Amino acid sequence: MERIRCYSELVLLPTFEERFRYLQLGGIVGQETFGFDRHMNQFFYRSPEWRQVRDVVIARDAGCDLGIAGREIFGRVLIHHMNPIRPEDIRERNDILLNPEYLITTVHETHQAVHYGDESLLIMVPIERVRNDTCPWKT
Repeated sequence: MERIRCYSELVLLPTFEERFRYLQLGGIVGQETFGFDRHMNQFFYRSPEWRQVRDVVIARDAGCDLGIAGREIFGRVLIHHMNPIRPEDIRERNDILLNPEYLITTVHETHQAVHYGDESLLIMVPIERVRNDTCPWKT
């Protein structure tokens, strides 16, 4: 049985990298998900129920990538289903569709890395420099 990922476990991980590894799916680019049923998820993502829960998740995560403070999203915001959804989940209206416990705020690059890549695809925060950090003999 596949592991069920959830927000209450994710928030116990303090770093962006740990959260990424928790969510990472290791999929293959081009691997079919909805195929001929693509219309189902397109309809779902336009529904009032989705739009409402999307707003709740963005507010809960303070608009930050993977809910990490300091990683504010200034562009397009995506809401990631921590557990990949299937056509039958939409047909049966399974709990993972609209329950914030199974959703997280992210950006496109992080979302792609979670599904298909590794940490090399992530946007990394620049290292904060301090005076003489490259000269250890100077204080």
